[in-house]
Amino acid sequence: MPRTVYFRIDNRLVHGQVIEAWLPYTGARDLVVANDALAEDMLRQQIISLAVPQRVAVHFIPLNALEATLAACEDTAFVLFMDCGDAFAAFSTGMPMSSLNIGNLHYSEGKRQLLPHVAVSPQEEGQLRSMRDAGVSLDFRCVPTENTRGLDVQLA
Repeated sequence: MPRTVYFRIDNRLVHGQVIEAWLPYTGARDLVVANDALAEDMLRQQIISLAVPQRVAVHFIPLNALEATLAACEDTAFVLFMDCGDAFAAFSTGMPMSSLNIGNLHYSEGKRQLLPHVAVSPQEEGQLRSMRDAGVSLDFRCVPTENTRGLDVQLA
């Protein structure tokens, strides 16, 4: 199991903020993208892999492979979830998660805007609240240089 595991929700998955800010900040040697649909999409995986620095091993896995994948990582790992449902599913299976960064969740009809970069459905809000109530520290920020927000974000 890696020494340190960072968890992030970002519906964009691998993009500039992850590559240019989060990977250097965390020093992660393994980038784990845990999403069932992307785990089966080889073309998207190939395209995304082109953006990842060579020093970082990238793993595209279904959610049920997260524990085994992390067990094979030796140093620091950075785990990306596409949405709250994926993060909650991992958490619900017993994945140790002391902190969860919520980076970006696009607005769509039926969602409530919590912050300029985070909009959640009632179900997603409930999932975040459940994790927070179970002791997971919620960290709402796009990049690591921003001030951490969590306790001041009002979940219904």
